[in-house]
Amino acid sequence: MFGFLVDVFNILLYQPLFNALVLIYNYLPGHDFGIAIILLTIIIRVIIYPLSVKSLNSQKNLQKLQPQLQEIQKKYKNDKEKQARETLELYRKEKINPFSGLFLALIQLPILIALYSVFNNGLKSIELNNLYSFVSNPVNINPIFLGAINLSLPNLFFAFLAGIVQFFQTKMIMPKLDKNQAKENQMTAMMQKQMVYFFPFITVIILLKLPSALGLYWIASGLFSIAQQYFILKDKPNKPSL
Repeated sequence: MFGFLVDVFNILLYQPLFNALVLIYNYLPGHDFGIAIILLTIIIRVIIYPLSVKSLNSQKNLQKLQPQLQEIQKKYKNDKEKQARETLELYRKEKINPFSGLFLALIQLPILIALYSVFNNGLKSIELNNLYSFVSNPVNINPIFLGAINLSLPNLFFAFLAGIVQFFQTKMIMPKLDKNQAKENQMTAMMQKQMVYFFPFITVIILLKLPSALGLYWIASGLFSIAQQYFILKDKPNKPSL
């Protein structure tokens, strides 16, 4: 069973991503491996764009529901079961899936694992013999980015930069609580604050040990997400009625 899952993973994720990266690398003037990774990141983000939009719209609607959710928590603070039922009923009424963000994260996790395999193993000459028939074998891939950074090795700067990007990305999607809401829901406010700093911290710790190629992907993907979140989550001015 495990062997079957590994084969499916290789066929559906590792091989397509590996071949796409090499194909981009082959056609790039100067064959810059880092630029190839950035272009591959953009392609991946475009493919999962519909899921990202759906997730962010759900997050935006959740933020709009915060006053009602706070009211439910306050009204049924001594009856957790009733509080949960009323919360789920509100989600159902407003047609919101509170787990859509988690689903998007679960979709991206296998992609991250596949990319780690690509960056960790795909640079080996022997692995280049397993390319699709229409992808030319470059014989050797130079992992240098902008003539200076070896993307096959961990990089402290990339790890911290990825953490900074993760910080802003996480902060943007956190529901905004006013002072009164924060006082009434100190636990929620504290958890949000911890998450804003926890995710970037974990990002840095993980990337300190991994090839900086993955850090570059994380940075490029995060910047794409921040731009996407800005345009989707920002409040749009109401159009004047005719």
